[in-house]
Amino acid sequence: MNIDLKNQRILVTGASRGIGRAISEQLSNSGAEVLIHFNKNLEQAKSLQLSLPNPSHLAPCDLSNLELVSGWIPELVNTYGKIDAVVNNAGIAIGVADNAPTSDWLEVWKKTMDVNINALAIISKEFIEHARKNKNGRLVNISSRAAFRGDTPDYLAYAASKAAIVSYTRSIARYYGKEGIKAFIIAPGFTRTDMAQDFMDQYGEEYALNDIALNQLTKPQDIAPMVTLLCSGLADHATGCTIDINAGSYVH
Repeated sequence: MNIDLKNQRILVTGASRGIGRAISEQLSNSGAEVLIHFNKNLEQAKSLQLSLPNPSHLAPCDLSNLELVSGWIPELVNTYGKIDAVVNNAGIAIGVADNAPTSDWLEVWKKTMDVNINALAIISKEFIEHARKNKNGRLVNISSRAAFRGDTPDYLAYAASKAAIVSYTRSIARYYGKEGIKAFIIAPGFTRTDMAQDFMDQYGEEYALNDIALNQLTKPQDIAPMVTLLCSGLADHATGCTIDINAGSYVH
């Protein structure tokens, strides 16, 4: 099976490192023109752009500022042209003790929700408005194993935000499919990224390894091929589905 994404323009959020970087590389290697979203990691985003074999563009946006997120998709469309797919990969995981002062706990909750679900929802809404005109568009939203099995007490906001992505994406798949819009959920487990390093620093790598069925932790490169397949149109009848990539650590 040859996946050819030539003439496809795809936005990847959180593309400068980790899972988003691996996805961007795989999409570009398959022929896509990638819009590389980043917030603060300009140098990493530039280095990614230089390494990609096909044309790409930098697309900065602070997803924690919903005023900036609103109107961002139309702005990208006006600048670069039709967008064929969006991979909503960007996310944050901030730990806060369950017995922290409520004001501190609430600050983490709100920031997590803004980046992980509120910004994703706005991006998806505005992309749907764009895609409906073209009668074609694909959304791949990155959720988490935590959406289904929960998380530790210091990452309650993360788990809740990732669960919200699931119901939101399923609703899109069910009610916009006849207008040419397909929506998919990828639910990774523990993946070796900079974001996960904070967890490993706290709990230790053995904690993560003992939790999975394989001998090695999942890497970003293990997730990218499935995202590329979903963007290709070769799996459109999987719209609405959740694909678990968690090394057998949670089977449901």
